[in-house]
Amino acid sequence: MLRIEVMSQPPLTTRRSLTQARRKRARKLSVVGVIGELLITCGVLVFLFLGWQLWLNDLILGSVDNNDAAKLSKTWDASNSFVNDGPVISNQEQDFGEPVVSKAPAEGKTFAVMYVPRFGKDWVREIAEGTDLVNVLNTRRIGHYDNSQMPGEIGNFAVAAHRLTYGAPFKDINLLRAGDKIYVKTEKGYYTYVVRNLEYVDRHGVGVLYRVPQVEGKDPTARLMTIMSCNPVWSTAERLIAYAVFDSWQPVSAGPPAEISSLVNAHG
Repeated sequence: MLRIEVMSQPPLTTRRSLTQARRKRARKLSVVGVIGELLITCGVLVFLFLGWQLWLNDLILGSVDNNDAAKLSKTWDASNSFVNDGPVISNQEQDFGEPVVSKAPAEGKTFAVMYVPRFGKDWVREIAEGTDLVNVLNTRRIGHYDNSQMPGEIGNFAVAAHRLTYGAPFKDINLLRAGDKIYVKTEKGYYTYVVRNLEYVDRHGVGVLYRVPQVEGKDPTARLMTIMSCNPVWSTAERLIAYAVFDSWQPVSAGPPAEISSLVNAHG
């Protein structure tokens, strides 16, 4: 005898429970999906913000800083007109004697501008007194260590600036090479330094700020310049140092050194 078994439908209460369970699972999956999409969106927004803050913003602010520094430079030119009644000779052939050394200004005051051809044909930035983050470095300026010497002075003229964010003045410090020239202009004149070498030091390596870098207690006999920024770019673990030696100086009234004359005159 053939026996046929008929599968009976589950009770109504069981079917309702299964339907409710499916709906709960669907709601959970829907919530998880929404959260996932929100996290992805937040990640994209964070990425875009970092791109703005760390790259595009520095590029835009760097251009603004170039203009601000150039304008300051031109105000000094206007107050130092030059009349030459004698034969015209190049500045490189003239002896202007010992460089004039200005007194250190008040904390936070801009007193110089720096030209570094290696950083770009239109690169120029302001130098302010002190290295306070809020009042100097985070205002996109280069900071002068207040216990170091002034431009042209015997000893160590030491400066620092950000390598990332806030205009990133020293973003390309690692590109400096021996023989590169650095020009510092104050209200008194142009001071030319020549890069000697680079050095990597620990973040606590204060020896680079000694009057003779890395030699504590020694009286200096040369005019030196120390340029400092963070290393690597994304970290403050180390400091990347560029050392330069004084080469020459000339008063503002004599006009700019030949290598930067087009840049200086372009903002006239």
